[in-house]
Amino acid sequence: MVRTLAVSDEEVAGMRVGAARRYEPALVLAAGDLPFDYLAAIADQLDRPAVMVPGNHDRDLSGYRQHRGLWTRAGRPCEWPGPAGFENADGRVVDAAGLRIAGLGGCLRYREGPNQWTEAQQSRRAKRLVRAARRAQRRDGRGIDVLLTHAPPRHCGDREDGPHRGFECLHGVVAALAPRYLVHGHIHPYGEPVPDRILGTTRVVNVVGKKVLEV
Repeated sequence: MVRTLAVSDEEVAGMRVGAARRYEPALVLAAGDLPFDYLAAIADQLDRPAVMVPGNHDRDLSGYRQHRGLWTRAGRPCEWPGPAGFENADGRVVDAAGLRIAGLGGCLRYREGPNQWTEAQQSRRAKRLVRAARRAQRRDGRGIDVLLTHAPPRHCGDREDGPHRGFECLHGVVAALAPRYLVHGHIHPYGEPVPDRILGTTRVVNVVGKKVLEV
């Protein structure tokens, strides 16, 4: 089991100044819409692998690549604008702390801005992610442990207003990859209890604020 601290959307008091250490996680997952300096502070105090996807209020992180410690965009050296200590899993499969994580950031498009996708756009991104996950599994036999998203699947903890509707295509990703967990943010509980949901064999968890998971 890998103790995982998952965060999203709402800052938790004390997390910038050491409270994250009390959970003793082996891995940090961030599901979007948190200040990058907040995430960097968590990563700095824990010094553990950390993986993120962007939310609809985050800046555009597409196109940035790291190779041997050097960041580039469009083939030119650059500074990484994302949170220090985090790897961006949006549209990618990454291995961290013994887990395999597939990521799809962003939400359903409701206005202009980065990290917003129509259902058709996200469906195309989802198909590419599934292909990448299957290639990785053919190499070493390992499947996906966590599907990390910003928005939830449609009718699985989402809302009916346009900005907070989930993606239909995530149901297909879950069916194809059967991750143990789907970890998402975006849907603020506003004090209401948020039960986990089950899709097939996958547990769907809303981690707005923070949750500690044993994966």
